[in-house]
Amino acid sequence: MKKKVIIAIVIVALVMLLFPIRIQLKDGGSVRYKAILYSVTKVHRLILEDEAKTSGKIKPYEDGYEIEILGLKIYSNVE
Repeated sequence: MKKKVIIAIVIVALVMLLFPIRIQLKDGGSVRYKAILYSVTKVHRLILEDEAKTSGKIKPYEDGYEIEILGLKIYSNVE
């Protein structure tokens, strides 16, 4: 009986740590999927036209993905 309770508690804890919640950001269309242990952000961020022209970008927004594990950014390809 005790093993079943411990296994149930471990499963509930893992679900809480790993199950993401979808958060819509108000920066032009970015979406963040955030769990306690990690965060994945699909970036679609508007930038100023002057900034786009000076950086040589054709489109006035940035696209890409950012991945964080335990608050440390491990991957970012935002352009």
